Amino acid sequence: MKYSFKNDYSELCHPELLDALQKASNEQNAGYGLDKHSDAAKNLIKEKLECDQCDIHFVTGGTQANASVISHILRPYEAVLSCSTGHINVHETGAIEATGHKVYTLPGIDGKLTVAEIEAALKYHQDEHMVKIGMVYISQSTEIGTVYNKAELKALYDFCKENHLYLYIDGARLSSGLAASDVDFNQLKDLCDVMYIGGTKIGMLSGEAIVFFNDQLKSYFRYHIKNKGAMLAKGYVVGIQFEAAFKDDLYFKMGRHENELAGFLSNELKELGIPLLSESPTNQIFPIFSKEQVKKLQELYAFEIWEPMEDKIAIRFVTSWATTKEVCIELIEDIKALIQ
Repeated sequence: MKYSFKNDYSELCHPELLDALQKASNEQNAGYGLDKHSDAAKNLIKEKLECDQCDIHFVTGGTQANASVISHILRPYEAVLSCSTGHINVHETGAIEATGHKVYTLPGIDGKLTVAEIEAALKYHQDEHMVKIGMVYISQSTEIGTVYNKAELKALYDFCKENHLYLYIDGARLSSGLAASDVDFNQLKDLCDVMYIGGTKIGMLSGEAIVFFNDQLKSYFRYHIKNKGAMLAKGYVVGIQFEAAFKDDLYFKMGRHENELAGFLSNELKELGIPLLSESPTNQIFPIFSKEQVKKLQELYAFEIWEPMEDKIAIRFVTSWATTKEVCIELIEDIKALIQ
């Protein structure tokens, strides 16, 4: 196999983050996220968010973040509303349902929820014989590589506030999402109640930073993290990485890099007449090939089978912080040979 385009977390981590971990390898740090590196990382994130009052908590993975946040906020009879393609619905093995909360789904448009859909869902759930919708869950970027623009996020959040719903942003690929949208990092504090800043899928060994903006949701969350098995004894391992990633804007540079290479691949594929399942401006792209072409490509590269069709297959290529222009050029050359 020449290269894996299967996901954006196949490599260990960015060398600068690995170097930061190595430099701290002989330090003694307090546990459970109460160390100097975690404090420094939180201060850097607050500075870039321009928000001193937000609460930040580090966990190791996205499913931990989602299950902890959602079950902390919702009451036993409340459900979370998600796009049908949402990560909590498709790729978390019932983790949210296991906390006692239903994931209620809507079709969405291009992987995104709309105000009209949410409004219709609220009208349908009218009384105590059905779950009460308590939260709206979205991803930035989405599971199909699309992004919400600022106007869409504002419309969603305004509607949520008017209807006493919490808006939660899954930021597993937030760096890539920000690089592809008109939303600035410091604007997010005014566009949701809570979010998480993804690290695992954006160049870190592991780690996500949960950020609470809504004061009503902050109390006792550390208890909840511990209760859900999401509190890491060596919390400084995540803190060190976030500190290094936000010190010199490395976090945002990684997102721009992977988007640029995905954009290069998209443009080259279009030039070759290869159709794409969706117009993704982020680091996930979905070209459509014949079944025979996919079989031959699998002999050279690793990638996800995304959506089988009648006589063709949509696959997914994902670029990462470590992907190079050279390997993208080689992929395109191999595809040219394949289709000729």
